Amino acid sequence: MSLWRSGIFWAVLGFIGGLGNLAFQIIIKRRLPEAQFGHAITLLGAIVFFGLPMQMASTAVIHYVAHFKSHNDQSRLQGLLAGCRAFLFKVTIAGSLLAVILATPFGHFFGYSPGEMFAAILCVLVGLWSSFAIALCQGMSWFKRLAVIGFVAVLLRLLFGWLVTGLFPTAKMALSATTFSLLANLTLLFWWKSIFRHDAQKVSPWNREFFGFLVVAAGFVAGNFFFMQGDILAAQRHFTVTDLNFYATAGVLARAVPATVSPLLNVFFTSRSGRRSDQALKDQKILLVLYGLGLACGAAGLITFRGPFLKILGKYTPQSSVLVPRYALTLALCGLNQAIGAWSLASRWFKIALLYGGLGLAYWIILLTIGHDPAKMLNTMLAGSAASFVILCAVWLNTLRTNSATPPQP
Repeated sequence: MSLWRSGIFWAVLGFIGGLGNLAFQIIIKRRLPEAQFGHAITLLGAIVFFGLPMQMASTAVIHYVAHFKSHNDQSRLQGLLAGCRAFLFKVTIAGSLLAVILATPFGHFFGYSPGEMFAAILCVLVGLWSSFAIALCQGMSWFKRLAVIGFVAVLLRLLFGWLVTGLFPTAKMALSATTFSLLANLTLLFWWKSIFRHDAQKVSPWNREFFGFLVVAAGFVAGNFFFMQGDILAAQRHFTVTDLNFYATAGVLARAVPATVSPLLNVFFTSRSGRRSDQALKDQKILLVLYGLGLACGAAGLITFRGPFLKILGKYTPQSSVLVPRYALTLALCGLNQAIGAWSLASRWFKIALLYGGLGLAYWIILLTIGHDPAKMLNTMLAGSAASFVILCAVWLNTLRTNSATPPQP
């Protein structure tokens, strides 16, 4: 199966899974009290925040595994996989301990109860071990397996969420459905023997080159979080219960746009990390075009039909409806920024990848500083994401013109 077809397959199942996740949001929107719904949505952002160390390490591992696999260098691939297994295991342990240590101050700063933070940390711990398996499988380009497992996870989340929120309508119980669904990813470990060979000599990935790439990957992953998820933590800190509920409702719809097409970008990153031939570049451009069209069509459709979507989600309110257009446009722009960052990181254009991370950090700091109500927050987000896109696009296009030589291979 060609690269872009693999991406479409993953995206199609991702779209179906997205409908399942939307159904889950409908369930908790209808069953949870107003304050609990807002907390349930922002707690998902907190989970992503605590998972950042694992995402950073996984991104670096995916890049190197994809490179050696695409060049059919089985000796170095198996040695690297053996070394990365140990490396990711240590990162998972360290990330788990860090999450437990930071849970209390984090919950106090953003206004979460101890019970909510306990539920979040439990979800983080399961998610870290799931990411351990997913990173290795994505590097091996097992996109169909990842797609099927992801689809099963959505079904588990939907069924478990429907059961527990009916009995206990709280944010903690809604979060437990996400924790339960993540267990589906651990079935990837059944293919453990297909990834590793017992006779492979362990090669530590921790050298100067890998460390340098890891630092840049950390900036890229942090930038993804700041652009895509940072606003909901700022909203949790500053908004009233009522404003947070309206904002979270609009955000559920707006975040579905980049989430639906994100598999295309994941496939692109894996391919770009491994292959840069003319044929590979052609497939990669197709993936990016499909990704961009998906963002544009998704945002346009959401803006046009936001009224019916809000009614399906739970209850139509003018306060949420007026927020959706700016929210959808902002996340579509953030998705384009993410594509430039992914291209730059996979191509080892480190300055652009670090610029992406730096712009994301500045974006989040501004939101934490001045985002005290939904209107001001979204105006700032739209202006910040647009300005970041102009800057990134200009630097990226200039690099494309001037960098005629092939970037150094890992």
